[in-house]
Amino acid sequence: MFEWSDEQLMVRDAVREFVDREIRPQRDELEFGDLAPYDLLRSLMRTFGMDAMARESFKRRIELERLERDGTAPVEARERGDGSDSALMMLPIIELCRCSPGMVTAMGVSMGLTAAAVMSKGTIEQKERWALDLLTMEKIGAWAITEPNSGSDAFGGMQSTARRDGEEYVLNGSKTFITNGPYADTTVFICKLDEGNPPSERKILNFVLERGMPGFEQSKPLRKMGMHSSPTGQLFVTDVRVGRDRLLGETEDAPGGGRDGAKATFTMERTGVAAMALGIVERCLELCVAYAKDRVQFGHPIGDYQLIQLKLAKMEVARLNLQNMVFRQIEMGGAGRSMNLAEASSCKLYGAQAAMEVALEAVQLFGGNGYMAEYEVEQLCRDAKVLQIYAGTDEIQVGHIARALLA
Repeated sequence: MFEWSDEQLMVRDAVREFVDREIRPQRDELEFGDLAPYDLLRSLMRTFGMDAMARESFKRRIELERLERDGTAPVEARERGDGSDSALMMLPIIELCRCSPGMVTAMGVSMGLTAAAVMSKGTIEQKERWALDLLTMEKIGAWAITEPNSGSDAFGGMQSTARRDGEEYVLNGSKTFITNGPYADTTVFICKLDEGNPPSERKILNFVLERGMPGFEQSKPLRKMGMHSSPTGQLFVTDVRVGRDRLLGETEDAPGGGRDGAKATFTMERTGVAAMALGIVERCLELCVAYAKDRVQFGHPIGDYQLIQLKLAKMEVARLNLQNMVFRQIEMGGAGRSMNLAEASSCKLYGAQAAMEVALEAVQLFGGNGYMAEYEVEQLCRDAKVLQIYAGTDEIQVGHIARALLA
């Protein structure tokens, strides 16, 4: 795949029209007001039938899993696609990031990370109980792993615990920088099983908590540099009692002590950064080309000057590279393959750095105007920065890539 098909371009244009009509006029409220993104995201899903597709896909998967559990599933039941499903998932991400990257983060954590945790680790009954509402955004999800003292060292520094008490567990701990944390209906709370053994040897467990449970507190949205349309908060868990039915998989013996599942979730999160970065870079380049043609200095449009041309040329190279990364992901999805951790880290490292470099150059090209909030490049620059931080910093990605090469 080297270019979008005519059908995919029609979808892209339809999503772009929706964003321009329904979301862009509310950009200031999303950025500087208190407008949460969820109703707009639900409207997007309804408009393009994404919620109906999610329900149908969920129904087919559950039916297949029941057959597999009963030993009656047909051979080759999981068919490979042609990549069209992957493309249709990527296009809304790219188009939303041209306007409001934070909305993608809010949607991705709810429909992606939280729902994926339930779908990959949960029993069939748990999936039916929680996952479908997350996949359709009827309910908002949060995936809670980061703590005040455990950022990049998510497992080593984790202090949140689950302690057995008869047939129940008692949960304690706090989480920070949690996307959707203030508004989440359903939260996957990741903690360590405290059996009196050293923290480094403890199993990682995933529990599903719901808004309003006794002892479970969700903070107000935190103020931050960018991604204002993606609410971020803190979670406080104090002696929250849960039954085994809220333990994903209803077992303490998850593969890799529970760490493997979280790593798989990180892989999924990192692959999405390339599409997010592409949206940011596309919009920055589009705005910069128009500005370079219209802005006159010293009697000439600034696009006549070679230093400005160099900036534009580098932006285009970044756009092409990111687009090719996205196309590769689509092709892999069509072949029934997913990226490993090192490949996902490579996508995230390049994507995050390219988005940040292009956005900074866009601000520079716009000069004083680029520093003003009225101009989109100011927001895109602030939003791009977090791509180098969340889901693992640039430095963490380098480590994953290098260790894979040296293994």
